Amino acid sequence: MSEPLHIVCPHCQTTNRVRADQLASDPTCGQCKQPLFTGHPVALDDVTAFDKHIARNQIPVLVDFWAPWCGPCRMMAPAYEKAAAELEPRVRVAKVNTEAAPALGTRFNIRSIPTLALFVGGKEVARQPGAMTNPAQIVQWVSAHVPR
Repeated sequence: MSEPLHIVCPHCQTTNRVRADQLASDPTCGQCKQPLFTGHPVALDDVTAFDKHIARNQIPVLVDFWAPWCGPCRMMAPAYEKAAAELEPRVRVAKVNTEAAPALGTRFNIRSIPTLALFVGGKEVARQPGAMTNPAQIVQWVSAHVPR
């Protein structure tokens, strides 16, 4: 039996305990009964929800800092969506709209968008400014920074 991991629900923000060997078995939230992994990026435009996902998830969290008016952000969106389907449940994939949550953009010193930031254990471990329009490129970048 593997050790349980803390996984934050993308729907209700409840922290769940899930055994590592059950991550790929479509676990559901004990509180709201929704899937813990949807294969889609989670919108974390609320500072409290963002902080909880970064601090409490015991899997890496990949964040796309973006804005609706940004052309390169819109170009990268389909590739990011496809990468999310491939990376979950090994990595939580999220998006932060810097227009809706400017405090997060300021806190993390986001100077250009899109910017990808990878968090492990609550700390930023890698950052990539600029659009990546190939899902495989996003997955490869994350894999290079996340131990298997």
